[in-house]
Amino acid sequence: MPLHVRSIAVSISVLSFFGLSLIGWLSGLSPYVCCKRAIAGALIAYVAGSFAVKAVNAVLIDAMIESRHEKISSGDSVGGRNN
Repeated sequence: MPLHVRSIAVSISVLSFFGLSLIGWLSGLSPYVCCKRAIAGALIAYVAGSFAVKAVNAVLIDAMIESRHEKISSGDSVGGRNN
């Protein structure tokens, strides 16, 4: 079953927002600058996380298809039925 891209990307984005805002706050930046940088970082993290999860999904789906293809070509039953 493929992973849910949007929920994972949003989680990565939220974590990066708070992480970047905490780093900015500890660095002594003003709240406005800290917020702008955290939002920009969160957007970048969302896009990067989305691409990463899509790549993982592509690998997982390819592995599932290959596994099913090997089962069928070796003559094993698929889904409990003999073909």
